[in-house]
Amino acid sequence: MLKEELIVKSPMRILEKSIAGGLGAGNIGIVASRKGVGKTAVLVQLALDKLIQGEKVIHVSFNAHTSYVISWYKNIFDEMAKRRNLENIKDVKDQLVRNRVIMNFTQEGVTVEQITRSLKAMIVDGGFDAKTVIVDGFDFSRATVERFVKVKEFLGEMGIEAWYSCTLSGEDPLFDKNNIPILLREIASLLSVIIIMEPQRDFIHFKVVKDHDRLNPRDLDLKLETKSLLIAES
Repeated sequence: MLKEELIVKSPMRILEKSIAGGLGAGNIGIVASRKGVGKTAVLVQLALDKLIQGEKVIHVSFNAHTSYVISWYKNIFDEMAKRRNLENIKDVKDQLVRNRVIMNFTQEGVTVEQITRSLKAMIVDGGFDAKTVIVDGFDFSRATVERFVKVKEFLGEMGIEAWYSCTLSGEDPLFDKNNIPILLREIASLLSVIIIMEPQRDFIHFKVVKDHDRLNPRDLDLKLETKSLLIAES
C-alpha cells in the first residue's frame, strides 16, 4: 500500500466525519479512560495520521521519558506498516521523525505559561510549524478553568489543536448525567471533543460524549484492538 492510500483508508477519516470534520485549530480534544486502557496508543495514532500527511506534531509528555515515547511511535508505526503492507517504509519513517518533536515537562513547579512559551519558541523561533500538539499524562485533578482558558487562548493564537489523554480514577459514578467525566466537568465548556474509551470483552469501544456543541451525538464506528493496539473499524 502506498502512503497516499494509507491516508485515505485510515480509520481517522471515520473519526473526522464523526466529530464535525475534525477537532480544529484552537480546540482541545480529550481521550479519557481508566488507567491502562490504551490512551497513549490512541494519541500516538492521532499523531501518526498527521505525520504521515506531512504535517508537524509536537508531543508533550508529563509522565514518560522521551525514549519511552519514541518506542510507542516505533511500535505502533511498525505494526501499522506491517498490517497495511506499506511501501517505502524507510522513507515514510524518516519523514515521521523529521516532523515530530517530543517535549517532557514535570507537573511540579512548571506553570502553563512556561509550557506555552516553550511551545511558542519551538514553533515560531525554531521554525517548527506544528498544527497539532499531543499532551499525554497530564493530571486533570490539577485542571482549572484559568489554566485551560490560557491553553485555549494559546491554541487560538497559534492556530493549532491539542489532543490530551485523561486518566479517570475513583469510585463510580465517574460520569455526570450527560456522560461527561466528573473530573472534567469544571472545564467541560472549554473542551471541544471528549471521547471515552470503554473496555469490552475483546476490544476497546470509543464513545463520543461531546462533539463541539453536541452532547452524546453517537458512538464511533471504531474500536481499539487489544492485541495490536491499532484503531480499526468496528
